[in-house]
Amino acid sequence: MFKKSIKKYRNSAHKFTRLKNYMSKTDIQIAREAKMRPIVEVLNKINVPDDPKAFSPMGRHIAKINLEYLETIKDKSEGKLILVTAITPTPAGEGKTTTSVGLSDALSKIGKKSIVCLREPSLGPSFGMKGGAAGGGYAQVVPMEQINLHFTGDFHAITSAHNLLSSLIDNHIYWGNKLNIDVRRIIWKRVMDMNDRALRAINVNLGGVANGYPREDGFDITVASEIMAIFCLANNLQDLEKRIGNITVAYTKDKKPIFAKDLKAEGPMTVLLKDAIRPNVTQTLENNPAIIHGGPFANIAHGCNSVIATKAGLKLADYVVTEAGFGADLGAEKFLDIKCRKSNIKPNCVVIVATIRALKMHGGVAKDELKSENVEALKKGLVNLQRHIENIKKFGLPVAVAVNHFVDDTENEVKELIKACEKMGVKAKLCMHWAKGGEGTKDLASHVVELIDQNKSNFKFLYEDSFPLFGKIEKVAKEIYRASEVIADTKVREQLKNFEEQGYGNLPICVAKTQYSFSTDPNLKGAPSGHVLPIREVRLSSGAEFIVVICGAIMTMPGLPRVPAANSIKLNDKGEIEGLF
Repeated sequence: MFKKSIKKYRNSAHKFTRLKNYMSKTDIQIAREAKMRPIVEVLNKINVPDDPKAFSPMGRHIAKINLEYLETIKDKSEGKLILVTAITPTPAGEGKTTTSVGLSDALSKIGKKSIVCLREPSLGPSFGMKGGAAGGGYAQVVPMEQINLHFTGDFHAITSAHNLLSSLIDNHIYWGNKLNIDVRRIIWKRVMDMNDRALRAINVNLGGVANGYPREDGFDITVASEIMAIFCLANNLQDLEKRIGNITVAYTKDKKPIFAKDLKAEGPMTVLLKDAIRPNVTQTLENNPAIIHGGPFANIAHGCNSVIATKAGLKLADYVVTEAGFGADLGAEKFLDIKCRKSNIKPNCVVIVATIRALKMHGGVAKDELKSENVEALKKGLVNLQRHIENIKKFGLPVAVAVNHFVDDTENEVKELIKACEKMGVKAKLCMHWAKGGEGTKDLASHVVELIDQNKSNFKFLYEDSFPLFGKIEKVAKEIYRASEVIADTKVREQLKNFEEQGYGNLPICVAKTQYSFSTDPNLKGAPSGHVLPIREVRLSSGAEFIVVICGAIMTMPGLPRVPAANSIKLNDKGEIEGLF
C-alpha cells in the first residue's frame, strides 16, 4: 500500500503546472463558476420527496428539511458515521472542512450514498482572522457567499432568542423583582455574532430611574451562547423548549437559582427558534447533499453541528461525514464525550487531517520557510499527529489519516509521513481534493469504507457520568492534554462542589482553552507534556447540560486582530463580494 501511495504521488507530481493553474483561482472564483443544481434535484439523491411536507425551499439552491418529515423516517436504519478531526491548528492551515467535503464527494464517486454534515460559519471569524468556512478549492459547499454571511438566518434567530431572555431578566427586575433576583448575581450575558472586545464587560441600565437598576453586564459571541449549545444538542422542538426553560440565569441573595422558566421565557424563545431548528441543506461543488446547521466554537464551546442534522443525515444516507472543531484534543473530545453522550450516536471511524506544512511548523519551521523541503522538521512535528492518534484510540475508535496535499509538499516528505503513520499502526492516504475534488480523495474513501466494514469500533467515553466534576477535568487534562496537574483556586473548587450539591455532578465538562496547543500556552507547539491546566472560571450550562471550564487566557468574546479580514472585504464594480475567502 505504501508503494502504491507513492506511485500515485509521483504520477501526480509532474502535474504541478496544472495544480498551479488551479491555484491561480481563488476559492470564491471557483465557487462562482459552480454549476449548482436546483435543491430539489440534490434532495432527490437522498430520496427526499418533492413535497412541501418534506422541505421548504429557501431560494433555488438551499432548503430546510421539515421536522415533521424527519419524524416519518425515524424508524429507518442508520448509516455509518465518520468523524473528521485534525492535528493541532497552525497558521499554515489544516483544511478540515475541505477534507470533509472532499471525502463525502469521494464516497459518492465510489458509489456510496453520502452526506456531509458541517457547522455554519460565524460572522466573527469571517470578518476577523480565520475567514470563511465553506471548504476550499474544488472541495467546497455552495452557495459560498450566502453560507459565510447570513445564510438562512439561524444565527440571527439564536442571537435574538438569547437577548430576549436578557431583556426579560432586566424587565422583571424593573417591574418589582418578584423573584428577588440579586442584580450582582445575574450570570446571563448578552451576545452578538461578531468579534467585539469592547463589549466583554459593560454597565447597563444607566440614565436614571426610568431605565432600570444599573448593573454590570457583558457580551459573549453568539457561538459561545448556551442557546447555541442547546440548539445543537436538542433532539426536537419539545426538547429544545425544555432545555431552554432549565437555563440558570441568576441567583437570589440567598443563592437560590433562578431559571429561564421562572421568567416564562422558554415559550417565546422557542417561537424565535422554530424555523431555525430545521436543518439546512445545500450542495457541494459536485452537487452532492450537504447539511449545514448550528455552529458552536470548539475552543469556547462544544464545536459540533446539530444533533438533529447528524441524525437526519444518518437516516438519509449510508455514510455521513461530519467534522468537529479545531484539533482532536478539543473538537473530537467534545464530540465524543458531550455530543455522543447526549444523543446516543456512535462514530464508526475517525479521520485525522494532517498537512506536511503544519507538521513542519510543529517541528519548529517558521511559516515563511514552509516551501522548502525539511524532512527533519517534519519528523519532529510528527509527535503532534501521534498524540492525536493515541488520544482517539483511547475512545476505542479506528483511525485513518488524511494527508491534505499542498503543491509545495515534496516526495521525500510525503514518503516520510506515510511511513511514520504505518509505524503508528494507521494508514495515511494522500488527498488531493483541493485540486481534484472527490476524484482526488477516492483512496481515502475506499480505506474508510474498509475500516468501517472491519467493524472494529468499540466506542467508549473517556470518563463516566459518576466521576466527580473535578475528576472529569483531571481526566481530560491528563489523558488528552498530558498535563501534570490541574490548578484551581478555592472559589472554583467550591463552585464545582456547589454544582454537584445542586444535582449537576453527572454532567460532562466542556473545556474552553486555546486551540493552538495541547497546553493553555498557544506558543507550545508539538506535543507538550507535564504542563499545568489553570482553571480561571467554571460556568454551569444547566440547559445544555454541561459544565464549561474556562482555562488560561481564552475569551468567550474574541477580539479582532490588528489587521482584520474585514479590511479586505468589499463589493467590486460588478456588485460581487471580494475578500470574503
